[in-house]
Amino acid sequence: MPRSDPTPSGGAVETKPVSTRVANAEPMECDRCERDAVMHAGYSGAHLCAEHFRASVEKRVRRRIRRDGLVSREASPDDPERWVIGLSGGKDSVVLAQILDETFGRDPRIELLALTIHEGIEGYRDESVDACVELAADLEMRHELVSYEEEFGVRMDDVVEDDPEGMAACAYCGVFRRDLLETYAEEFDADLLLTGHNLDDEAQTALMNVFEGDVEQMAKHFDASLGPMEERTGSGHFVPRAKPLRDVPEKEVALYAHLRDLPAHITECPHASEAFRGEIQDLLLKLEEDHPGTRHSIISGYEELASMAAERYRGESTPELRECERCGSQTTREVCRKCRLLESLEAV
Repeated sequence: MPRSDPTPSGGAVETKPVSTRVANAEPMECDRCERDAVMHAGYSGAHLCAEHFRASVEKRVRRRIRRDGLVSREASPDDPERWVIGLSGGKDSVVLAQILDETFGRDPRIELLALTIHEGIEGYRDESVDACVELAADLEMRHELVSYEEEFGVRMDDVVEDDPEGMAACAYCGVFRRDLLETYAEEFDADLLLTGHNLDDEAQTALMNVFEGDVEQMAKHFDASLGPMEERTGSGHFVPRAKPLRDVPEKEVALYAHLRDLPAHITECPHASEAFRGEIQDLLLKLEEDHPGTRHSIISGYEELASMAAERYRGESTPELRECERCGSQTTREVCRKCRLLESLEAV
């Protein structure tokens, strides 16, 4: 499988010493040794060689795990916790699985399980599933594969073609994917559901919530996955989520996967069409280019705002959760969103 895939921003992953990007420039050395630097972090000014860059990424991931208190004090070899990793085969989830395995693979307090969802996107998802299978085999990690077709009787290629609700493909897919992640995390008796959201993903979500003026959604975001475990107020109906990669920029995740030659499938979904998020992504890239550190600043402030919003909205009356009368999943209505979408698709 080729491993020189493009980065999400469209340029090839840069693995040459940074000095080669400027004509007649002296080689830039790593700040921590005398080797050539392979990357320059504009937000910190750091120049790092391959070895120290890898160590930097791993340190940030492990620090986030500690700060968020993901390892329960009750976890023990006699009563280990089970962590389900949402493994799509893309760079983020592959890097997350690799670092988690190296951190906890031999820790008797933690059991790791990889869960892959096949949406039914011809060519694209088949290749990423191959990457998941290869990585899980390399790590000797338990790996489970489920599909929209087996669970719901639909494939995303057909959903996009029929489109009974006049929505973007991501709107359908997000509902179906969340349902399967939650359903199988619960079925596997998971204590934690981990996803590969990176710094760019979280900064985009933060700006979207701010621009939409959705303070209540900020509160939900904090309790669902953003806040430290001890500060969250969960509903008790869903497996808690965590995002250990959320301090690492997207390009750095891609570079890490490349330098470690991980079997990541780095290709954009052919149905990706989140117009608003795309605009926010372009805005953030421009801001980060002109003002390095913007993404980190946004998340730092947003975390504090989300924490205050969570305090504000806790205790207020919220719609009571009930079981969907068709599938049994938790919902605030008689029929959940997933089942209503499936009904629309069946009617086409």
